[in-house]
Amino acid sequence: MQSGTAPRVWRSRISWRITLTVFAVIFLIQGVALYYSKQNFQMAQLDQLRAVARTALMQHLTKVTPALLQQGEIPLSNKSATRIIATSPVRGLTLYGLDGNQIISYGEETTLPPQHGLSTYWTADKSRYEVLYTPSDINSPFNIVATIDSSNIPPAIKNYVARSIVIFILMTGLVTSILMFVLGQWLLEPILTLRKNLLSAAKNPKEPDILGAGKEGRDEIGVTLRIANGLIRKNAWNIKQMERQTEERIHRLAYYDTLTGLPNRTLFMDNLEEALKRKVKGEDRRLSVFLIDIDHFRELNNTMGHEIGDRFLEAVGRRLLGAAPPDAVVARLNADSFAVMTLLDYADNDGSATLEQLLNALETPVNILQEEFKVRVSVGVANAPYDGHDSRTLMKNADIALSRAKDDGHDTVRYYSDDLDMAVHQRFRLLGDLREALQNDQLQLYFHPQFDLGTDAIVGAEALLRWQQPDNSPEGNHLVPLEEFVQVAEQTGLIIPLGEWVLRHACETAKSWQEHGGPVLSVAVNITSVQFHHGDLVNAISRILQETGFDAHLLELEITESVFMEDIQTSIDTLGQLHELGVRIAIDDFGTGYSSLSALRAFHADRLKIDPSFIRNALINEEDAAIVKTIITLGHSLGVKVVAEGVETAFHLAFLKDQGCDEAQGFQYSRPLPSDKFMQYVATYRRELVRNNLHVVGKDEA
Repeated sequence: MQSGTAPRVWRSRISWRITLTVFAVIFLIQGVALYYSKQNFQMAQLDQLRAVARTALMQHLTKVTPALLQQGEIPLSNKSATRIIATSPVRGLTLYGLDGNQIISYGEETTLPPQHGLSTYWTADKSRYEVLYTPSDINSPFNIVATIDSSNIPPAIKNYVARSIVIFILMTGLVTSILMFVLGQWLLEPILTLRKNLLSAAKNPKEPDILGAGKEGRDEIGVTLRIANGLIRKNAWNIKQMERQTEERIHRLAYYDTLTGLPNRTLFMDNLEEALKRKVKGEDRRLSVFLIDIDHFRELNNTMGHEIGDRFLEAVGRRLLGAAPPDAVVARLNADSFAVMTLLDYADNDGSATLEQLLNALETPVNILQEEFKVRVSVGVANAPYDGHDSRTLMKNADIALSRAKDDGHDTVRYYSDDLDMAVHQRFRLLGDLREALQNDQLQLYFHPQFDLGTDAIVGAEALLRWQQPDNSPEGNHLVPLEEFVQVAEQTGLIIPLGEWVLRHACETAKSWQEHGGPVLSVAVNITSVQFHHGDLVNAISRILQETGFDAHLLELEITESVFMEDIQTSIDTLGQLHELGVRIAIDDFGTGYSSLSALRAFHADRLKIDPSFIRNALINEEDAAIVKTIITLGHSLGVKVVAEGVETAFHLAFLKDQGCDEAQGFQYSRPLPSDKFMQYVATYRRELVRNNLHVVGKDEA
């Protein structure tokens, strides 16, 4: 047994239970044995007294012949009786004849008559023991009752019992100790070791303190201990493996892109910061960051499916990784953006050589499922230390360059410069001014009238947003170009509250025309991609129509083809909900997108609006004229009206009427007007139209 085994055994509850049980059982058995041995000891003591008394009698009894017996002779004289009483435990003697009659008595009186059939009698106080000696016992024709002093027997029995108990206790303790030693070695100690190992495994399953390898014997307990210890070790190993795998997975999820396996933004920024500290600052090296954004990836993903989009991204990631220098870091930052960081040498001091390698790797179309997809990217470049000394500044400047590349028409590379940064600050300032304009009611709606080419009547108006920003000029304000602030609003999400403002004011204004006796006219509002796909457009329009009381059938939403094609199924669902409200849908700038005829049918548009560029060139360009004719024919075949925008001359108007175009708007009729002037124009135009119609009728009658 190992050091410390015994104390551990005796500290266990089960050890004490076994010990007490064994002790009690042994003690009980010995107690029963003591009871019977005490009886035997008592009988032996009494038998010994009886034998001593008999011996004393036999020594002093005389033989009496029958003749002497008849003469009254007795075998025990007074002198002999006195001697017996003086030299033996006998205290009294009574002689009886064979007929049971008492002959003579010596010493203390006896109480055991022969005729009762008892041979012995022990008094209640255990001080006297009377014994009947028959003729056969003493070889004499007499019965002798002897009273024997037995007062020494109870103390002897008590001493015997005491000695036996001490011996029993010592024997029980010895047997119990031996048994506990054996049980502790073979049973309790392995069980306690197993218990300790299990408690250790429960407390610290990854690093359990396993003891008792030497106790893993071949018996049942040893085999059980060995199996349990093996399971504990296996569980600890499994936990370590799971933790390691979990840590690796968490690390990969935290620092790597799950699709391409490339580092993500977090790891890229860490590597960039480390490279700036150790290489750029520490070793006076130069470094380039290329932000690469895939042009029109959303359209590819929505039209071809996410599986194609994912494989396309994987292919782009592999190509960038293969074309980048060995020490470069290639990362995927978000859905369609990648980043490359590389240290520069003197032969490539601005990163142009590395950039050329990356772009060359992307020139070959990506082949997916036997279909080829061209890779078009916009790239923003920032170099350290010139464009930033820390990772955040460098990435911000590279992103500014990327934004300029996108603004300049995509498929373009732009290097960061201070001018670009100034442009970004201007855009931020413009965004703040636009928020202020939205809050302080600096915005205004202009209305561009729309005409029915069959009757020349005004049938509606397109609502156009104008922003007259206050300034220090003599006029007190200046007009901010629509394309300038709408682009900023779209990029920041401000277009959603701005679009709701336009919708609400357009409905309120058109409703007020009716309430003030004006004609019932439809009003058209342009809807951007952000509003359509990321704003709660259906609920917003439903709420505005309910709050303004404007007729839903008079509200027309102008949406470009490209907006629908971003996510065809979602677009169809949204258009269906808008039609349920009663709102009309017009496809704006039709002819410049790439929607198919089947998709066009699914959209259930109410109007097609021909892009102004086709109208302007229709009279000088046969291809544009053919496009206009085709769109008009297509619209009529689908059962929808066709509206021409950009009608600037009477020749344009005549051409459109000849082709059967339904409606038109443009400078030939009027420029966009504020609400009050628009109503004046409508009233004047209607009077002129009535006068002209009456004049025509009068001429016909004449």
